[in-house]
Amino acid sequence: MEIELIPALRDNYIYLLHDPGSGAVGVVDPAEATPVLAALERRGWALTHIFNTHHHADHIGGDRVLKQRFGCPVIGAVADRHRIPELDLALGDGDLCEFGSLTAAVIEVPGHTCGHIAFYFAGAQVLFCGDTLFSLGCGRLFEGTPTQMWGSLLKLRALPEATRVYCGHEYTEANLRFAVTVDPDNPALGQRAAEIMDLRRRNLPTIPSTLGVERATNPFLRADHPALRQAAGLKINDPVAVFAELRRRKDVF
Repeated sequence: MEIELIPALRDNYIYLLHDPGSGAVGVVDPAEATPVLAALERRGWALTHIFNTHHHADHIGGDRVLKQRFGCPVIGAVADRHRIPELDLALGDGDLCEFGSLTAAVIEVPGHTCGHIAFYFAGAQVLFCGDTLFSLGCGRLFEGTPTQMWGSLLKLRALPEATRVYCGHEYTEANLRFAVTVDPDNPALGQRAAEIMDLRRRNLPTIPSTLGVERATNPFLRADHPALRQAAGLKINDPVAVFAELRRRKDVF
């Protein structure tokens, strides 16, 4: 799979996908149509699929224009049927979606929103997780509970470590500033910090990350690790409670 990162709005990423084997062209979470149209024109591609991870306006804002221009289906969560106006193919946990010669598995990951889903292309080792999992972070709990979000993160954490993680925003540097306050002695985080600062100095994206890197460095994936709890000064053993406290701290950081 070819993947082009398209910056949009203030800090969103739109992802343009191409399956060379079939010529299928998809877009994930088109915040706005104009930069997508420009990328398609530059490459000489016609859009065949629109993937939405959740209903927020900064992830579906370009759906209508792109659908009208190319006549392609909008794919999203069955739980968001009433909140994604252009939705054509409504999918739930475990459903499969064909994308040319590739297949995406749908993973329900509520927490940021109640209807949030992720698209996992096992053959390409690629995960599009919207605003559930970020590099060194996770989404705010606008609609879900800590129990739901922790369960969602465990689903994603269980995927192969080589999986490339494509999330919805360039939040990594801000997430790093928080992560080092709760996990300051983590050597993997220190190494990741140097890489991130180098990329941002050169105005380059920090995405994709990998699940292997996130397992080792992302505090929100490490809520069940004793070393993280000790470093964060938490004397509770319940991972959900640890996660909830980390999320509370990040919300006011």
